Amino acid sequence: MSITEQQLLQILPNAGRQAGVFVPVLNTAMTKYGIVTRLRAAAFIAQVGHESGQFRWLKELWGPTPQQAGYEGRFDLGNKVNGDGFKYRGRGLIQVTGRANYAACGEALGLDLINQPALLEQPQYAAMSAAWFWSSLGLNTLADQGDLLKITKRINGGTNGLADRQALYGKALKVLA
Repeated sequence: MSITEQQLLQILPNAGRQAGVFVPVLNTAMTKYGIVTRLRAAAFIAQVGHESGQFRWLKELWGPTPQQAGYEGRFDLGNKVNGDGFKYRGRGLIQVTGRANYAACGEALGLDLINQPALLEQPQYAAMSAAWFWSSLGLNTLADQGDLLKITKRINGGTNGLADRQALYGKALKVLA
């Protein structure tokens, strides 16, 4: 299943001009990682739409908030060097976070994300990293089951923004019908 610019704008009206930039790279990434059914595409677009502020933020806005400050020294994220929390903050459409995730994503995509983390701010890598992350967490299976709650917990670690994700999912299901 491919998504058109018009469909993307119906789901994510705040994407504006970014919709035209992202449609081709999204379709490539979604095809590569098997996000090819209506249920999978709807769940994926809802999640990346929420995580990126409808494609407006390809890099996590940094305060640092208390949660962001907590990225420092988080070994579960692979942040072992002072400054890793900031350097490997969320990037891409799904906000890949942490040295370990950057390393794994870079290996999968053939990119040196450890030394060039900002590559995930480029549209083609922002989309491909999101689809890779989605696939690495086995989210196609949960999308096939329509389990948006479990998908959100796997991506976010909790239920942050669940109402927005659900609203975007509902729109996506209608638009992609």
